[in-house]
Amino acid sequence: MNPMEDIKHTRWTDETIAELILKVRNDLLKDFLDDRFLKVYVNEQFKIRELSHIAVEFIRKDLKELLQTPVDMNHYRSLITHIRETDTASLSEGNEQLFYADVEKVLKRHIYE
Repeated sequence: MNPMEDIKHTRWTDETIAELILKVRNDLLKDFLDDRFLKVYVNEQFKIRELSHIAVEFIRKDLKELLQTPVDMNHYRSLITHIRETDTASLSEGNEQLFYADVEKVLKRHIYE
């Protein structure tokens, strides 16, 4: 194996992929901690004009807790495979939805329950 092939095969370790996914997920979670961003998203995605102050506080609490948790590697398996196969960290439209799915679990819990 030549040195360039060796670099390509060792560039994306499990640890570096997990760190990348964690950073992207946490950056998105931080966006949702902004009340305006949260309310606009809920309005656009769920057609809910107004969230109660209490619902917003519970959502923010759960999002902050999610910030402290490691990523679910099984949930991101397709993205991990994509990064390894393409040797790039670019996020396609489909992969982006994996991150929003984490947030939407929290939102749905407080919107529909």
